[in-house]
Amino acid sequence: VRLVESGGGLVQPGESLRLSCATSGLTFSSLVMSWYRQAPGKERELVASIMRAGGTTNYADSVKGRFTISRDNVQKTVYLQMNSLRPEDTAVYYCKAVGYFDSYWGQGTQVTVSS
Repeated sequence: VRLVESGGGLVQPGESLRLSCATSGLTFSSLVMSWYRQAPGKERELVASIMRAGGTTNYADSVKGRFTISRDNVQKTVYLQMNSLRPEDTAVYYCKAVGYFDSYWGQGTQVTVSS
């Protein structure tokens, strides 16, 4: 089982990034997929989640209207489109997969928003 995040980097405030989380070894369509983030000195927090069929999404209040989560059940990948980034979005972003019996985490990708 592998979850591999990519797409992080250093951007200026107001810019955009698109994170990807590619999975393998899992029945992707059966998974609830989420993005979490953890800033230095803070607890890990839920950013967004998307249900198995992809029709229902949930977002943290702090990212509503700016971030969009989506999934491709053929590519077995979940995405997080992040627009209008702010310095407070700086964190390590993690992908999480929740199956019927187990959950799995990726290794994280760093997002830094700074001028």
